[in-house]
Amino acid sequence: MTDQINIDSVADLLAHVKAMESEAMDRYQDLAEQMEVHHNSETASLFRKMAEVESLHVQKVLERAEGIDLPHIPPWEYKWTDGEAPESVSGENTHYLMTPHHALQMALKAEKRAVNFFTRLLEQSGPGMIHDLAQELLDEEREHVELIQAWLAKLPEPDEGWDEDPDPPLLQE
Repeated sequence: MTDQINIDSVADLLAHVKAMESEAMDRYQDLAEQMEVHHNSETASLFRKMAEVESLHVQKVLERAEGIDLPHIPPWEYKWTDGEAPESVSGENTHYLMTPHHALQMALKAEKRAVNFFTRLLEQSGPGMIHDLAQELLDEEREHVELIQAWLAKLPEPDEGWDEDPDPPLLQE
């Protein structure tokens, strides 16, 4: 992968942002469903809320794109520098007993990756509409980081041994 983002039009940038926000929404929904399967309703509820927030971000992108023909970009042609949408949370570090604190830590990492993506894009773009939009998107992502940090500060750290379960779920064969 390259660190060069190579987005050369507002339509291309908006298409990428729509994909980024949509992927984040889908991941949060998937994680909410996983938590519900394990009766972890508090964390499931938080993931649902995060999915709703991302859904609002998708709507905002669509409003910004009104009157602009967004290109269809196949997933293998996205300009992500690390292969995955910057704002997507990874499901690989989830645990069925994870707490809302853990969920917000995951969200914070994703929002910081989005900040890094828009920072790189801003650094690589010259003056003009792409630069201006990248700055606006960067400012929004920075606000999201601050909001999640404030939210996280209100939650207690999980107790030691939070992931211990004397009767863990078994895989059915």
